[in-house]
Amino acid sequence: MITDAELAVTAAQSGAAVVRSLHGAALARIDKGGGDFATEADLTSERAILEVLRSARPDDAIVGEESGRSGESDRVWLVDPLCGTLNYAAGTTLAAVNVALRGSASASADPFTGEVFWTDGVRAWVRRDGVDEPLTPSAESALVDVDVDPPHPNDPAFRTVRLLSDPGFAALFRPRVVSTSLALVWVAAGRRAAYVADNDLRDNVHFASGIALCRAAGCIVTGLQGQPLHEGVGGLVAAADRPTHEALVALIAGQFAEP
Repeated sequence: MITDAELAVTAAQSGAAVVRSLHGAALARIDKGGGDFATEADLTSERAILEVLRSARPDDAIVGEESGRSGESDRVWLVDPLCGTLNYAAGTTLAAVNVALRGSASASADPFTGEVFWTDGVRAWVRRDGVDEPLTPSAESALVDVDVDPPHPNDPAFRTVRLLSDPGFAALFRPRVVSTSLALVWVAAGRRAAYVADNDLRDNVHFASGIALCRAAGCIVTGLQGQPLHEGVGGLVAAADRPTHEALVALIAGQFAEP
């Protein structure tokens, strides 16, 4: 029987194939409110992923970004069929397909490089052309991606966008705003020093896979104030090493301390 990790990889690759095949096509937008939308690529990718998961694990529950929850089980798959929809709809290629079994295996596929970042919940790898290489975090680049998309749960006490103009941040890091959870996966792969987001992360289909990959790769992963995930003010700081993490948490603390 296929392992959960291989199933996550296969499902993510199925969604990525759809995303890649529809790139550049004229796709209608399905309004989701608040400026958010989906495209036919999102919907078709999710259907392809769900077909793979249901075929192999018919008794598992699934939470899809577009279709919601189906099934009742303690084993729950979290599916983000196209993370970076706005990038994708604008004709750019910064996007990811994320599939995660809650608390266990996960995979994030880059539809345009063909890479699949995956973990069995213990170790993490990137698969290129069928060959797996272990992920090795590194802070050498000093590049830090900051998620500036709304909502901002801790506004006005903290806003990620304010990090970008903080002199302390500029002295240590170089900011990036990619607007897809692929940037979180890059922390595990050593392509980013860290990633910061202010979001509700519990069972979040956008972040579950990337968080699992970072943890398995040995990154430091906490909430905004260095606390365990899902506690206190929430949010996310995922860093390649402890010095980078400590520096970012200190900068964030400065915002929370402002009157």
